[in-house]
Amino acid sequence: MTATVVEERVETRVTPLVRRRTSATTPADRASALGCAASAVLLTWFLMHVLLTSPGWPADLVVAFLLYLAMLFLVTWDRLGRLAAVDRLVSAIVVSGATGLLIPLLFLLGYIVLKGLPGLRLGFFTHDMSGVGPTDPATATGGLHAIIGTLEQTVLALVFVVPLGVLTAVFLNETRARLRRPVRIFVDAMSGLPSVVAGLFVYAALILPPLQTGFSGFMATLALTMIMLPTVTRTVEVVLRLVPDGLREASLALGASRARTVWSVVLPTARTGVTTAVILGIARVVGETAPLLFTSFGSLSLNGNPFANPQESLPRFVYRYIKEPLESAQQRGYIGALVLILLIFALFALARLAGRKRWRARHQCRSLPIRRQPRRKRVSTSRSGCEPSPPTFGRIGKREQTQ
Repeated sequence: MTATVVEERVETRVTPLVRRRTSATTPADRASALGCAASAVLLTWFLMHVLLTSPGWPADLVVAFLLYLAMLFLVTWDRLGRLAAVDRLVSAIVVSGATGLLIPLLFLLGYIVLKGLPGLRLGFFTHDMSGVGPTDPATATGGLHAIIGTLEQTVLALVFVVPLGVLTAVFLNETRARLRRPVRIFVDAMSGLPSVVAGLFVYAALILPPLQTGFSGFMATLALTMIMLPTVTRTVEVVLRLVPDGLREASLALGASRARTVWSVVLPTARTGVTTAVILGIARVVGETAPLLFTSFGSLSLNGNPFANPQESLPRFVYRYIKEPLESAQQRGYIGALVLILLIFALFALARLAGRKRWRARHQCRSLPIRRQPRRKRVSTSRSGCEPSPPTFGRIGKREQTQ
């Protein structure tokens, strides 16, 4: 009797792995995140208000956020694995940080808009405050003199800062001089210079005796230049470091000098970054008030000459009226703050638009198709002189003909 042993083969089916991007979210991911948020809120209420005594809503917010992160990590690990769980955790932290920074900014902008928009009229851009009394309504406010003063002071500061900042950045990044380290230390030290110190320096050195040049918009420009120059220099230097060294080496290999390489290769490549540096410099100084108190002094009438007599600006305009006890005067301050924000947005948009137009024009010039003229077929006669030989098409054509 022969015993037959039947071996059963247990077939294990391996489910194929589905390739998935960790950054992509599905409806199930969103539902699990929403469930984790609701569970974290309920658990925080039970812990902080039933079992314990909550010290306040900030503590509740911190506990709820930590519980949400822990629940989201565990649920995602159970569903998708450790890699996706870590990605969801870091994404939640980053998005929460950005939201935490964005909410106060939106609240500040909304508050200024709600306070300043009801009193803003077209006359604010057409006349100054010379004929407006302190008891007049806020709708009669004129800010032409402040707008002109801000634009003139900012443009003059840019005239000084952009060449000096770009040349200093080129010196720090493109040369190997011995003075690079002292200049970099000096620029870093000026980056932390308080704005009021710059105003006091100009006031003590140029406005007070013995020079006694007097208050003017140009004095404010010098103070703003001291504040803006380190920001633009450091930003342009960082941008120049991002230019590939291969471009410099290729230009030098073609016989160009180092100065020609910087002017024709490095700076055009970093043009967008230089525009960003200028925008950051404008944002650094356009809202400064402290140096203007000691330099331009302010005025209620329009002064289009920044080199003589006191001149008003929008930050000085806001400071003048926001500290007044009258409600109409305080509303004038909010109107000036709203116009200042709109002016900053307009300057940023113009700078971005100019940089984008240059980039598009350059890109279109590079992407234009090169028109090649059709090659003429050479017809050669055979030895007999009656039958033309087939045209030649290069090496490939000859190989095909021989085959």
